[in-house]
Amino acid sequence: GLHEDLTRVKTKPYVEQMEAYGMKDGAAAMKSWKNHLLRHDSIFVDYTQGMHRSHLTCPSCGKESIKFDVYSSISLPLVSAKNRASIPLKDCLDQFAAGEQLDENNAWYCSSCKKHVCALKLITLWNTPDIMVLHLKRFTFEKCPTVNGRILRRKIEEKVDFPIDRLDLSSYILGPIDPDAPPVYKLFGVSEHTGSTANSGHYTATVRNSEDGNWYRYNDSHVGTTSGDAAMTGGAYLLFYQRTKGSLRWAGMEKQMMEQVNENGSDNALAVEDSDGFRAVTGKKKKKKP
Repeated sequence: GLHEDLTRVKTKPYVEQMEAYGMKDGAAAMKSWKNHLLRHDSIFVDYTQGMHRSHLTCPSCGKESIKFDVYSSISLPLVSAKNRASIPLKDCLDQFAAGEQLDENNAWYCSSCKKHVCALKLITLWNTPDIMVLHLKRFTFEKCPTVNGRILRRKIEEKVDFPIDRLDLSSYILGPIDPDAPPVYKLFGVSEHTGSTANSGHYTATVRNSEDGNWYRYNDSHVGTTSGDAAMTGGAYLLFYQRTKGSLRWAGMEKQMMEQVNENGSDNALAVEDSDGFRAVTGKKKKKKP
C-alpha cells in the first residue's frame, strides 16, 4: 500500500525473525526493531507502528518462545455485554492483555514435541506509536457441527463505549514510558460498517477536524456535522487515536537508540555506529541569514 510506495528502503535484505527467549526484553526489542528497519522505513513506520511482545508456551512440555513483533493496529476481542447497554473498551483491552489458548486452526509448532500444539499465547504491548489504530473484532467465524462443519460468519452488533478525549494505555505497556510523550490518546476518527459480513455492506466515517475540533460524518459524497459520541454504534469498526502530548518517532525507539549512543560516551553522535551498522544522526544546522 502507501507504506510500500513511500518506503525509503531501496534494497530489502533477508532477515530472519529473532527468537528472544533468554534475552533481556530491552535488548531483544531494540534488536528486533533494528531488523525491522532493514526492510521497512517510511513515514508510516515513523508514526503508526509499534511493537508488542508475543509469548508462546507449549501446554504439553512447557517450551517457551518469545518474539517482538511490529504492529500497525491492535485487534481487540469483543467481550460479552452482560446485559449492559454497551461494552466498555477497557473490558476489550483487558481481554486482549489476558492472553488466550490457540485453537487447532492457529496451532503453533513446538520443536520439542515435534508437533503442532494449541499453545498458550500472551501478547503485551511494548510501546505505542503516535497514531494508534484499534480494530474491534466484530466478525466471528465458527464451525457449525450440524451443517457438515460449515463455517458460519456472524457479526457482533453490540455497542462499544470508547473514550473520546482521553484513552490512557499506560497500564498495558511493558516497555519504558516517556513522561514527555505518555501513551495518552484522543479519538480523531471512527470507521463504521453496516452489513452482516465483512465482505459486504457499507462503510462510513466519523472524523474530528484538526483545525476547528468539530466532528463530521462522511457517507459517500455526503458530509454533515455530528459528534464523537454519535459514532458509538454497533457498527464502529476501527478507532483512530492520536497521542495528546509530545511525539515519538518509531514509538520511542529512536530516542532510546540516541540514549544508547550517548551511554557509549561519545561526544560526536554522528561518528558512532553500533555493531549492527546503525548510526545516530542529527539534522543539519541551518545557516544564519546575513
